[in-house]
Amino acid sequence: MLRDHLGAARDATDRARKAGVEIRELHDLPETRAMIDLLVEIWGRPLITVEFLRALTRAGNYAAGAYDGDRLVGVCIGFHEEPAARTLHSHVAGVVPGLAGRGVGAALKLHQRAWALARGIPTIEWTFDPLVSRNAYFNIVKLGALPVEYLPNFYGAMHDAINGADDTDRLLMRWNLLSPRVVAACSGAPFDRPAGGPSSRRVATPDDIEALRAADPAAAVAWRRRLRDELAPLMTSGGRVVDFDRDLGYLVDLETP
Repeated sequence: MLRDHLGAARDATDRARKAGVEIRELHDLPETRAMIDLLVEIWGRPLITVEFLRALTRAGNYAAGAYDGDRLVGVCIGFHEEPAARTLHSHVAGVVPGLAGRGVGAALKLHQRAWALARGIPTIEWTFDPLVSRNAYFNIVKLGALPVEYLPNFYGAMHDAINGADDTDRLLMRWNLLSPRVVAACSGAPFDRPAGGPSSRRVATPDDIEALRAADPAAAVAWRRRLRDELAPLMTSGGRVVDFDRDLGYLVDLETP
């Protein structure tokens, strides 16, 4: 595991350098307040309190920020699942608006991966909105994680700047940190992506659901129902999401493994 951690730490350092940021773990009260303020800037409301974040980190959980000089521009927070699972649940990760495309989010996730492996944790899980195609591509292709469960309206109504009043359907992602797919993705090496075939099916997503929510809320709700009606039954019956394409959507393998 030490060798795996050293390789993950090297990948994380390289990715942070390319993004032009330094990733640092949370240590003191001013940093805690800065993280909470950044979450409010991104989501429009506090997702957790200063007190709770202080308790999480005191208990040995994960909280790190991406710094561009002295400016906090990204945050990632996670907590341990049940002991037997040996899994970290990554609860929230976000980057300030305007820095899309710089690789700050990837730098945070690779730092989180190295942190987990240093503690003997081989798996990280998180949820994301399956309608957000850029996040689907980032999670599945850029990081090499794969969806394992469809969770309808997981959080209930959130009424924030990102989710609006829509149902909060989520895909549960599982990041097997030492799988060949993930190791290749995190090191920047190419890996074989499934092409699809007779035993697979595509499930489409909108180009930009966030813009659609602002311009045509009814159309956004229709997309939610369509994706839920198509993807959830496929996954419930044993179908496995194995890839994502920006134009074609999710690739679901229907063969029983």
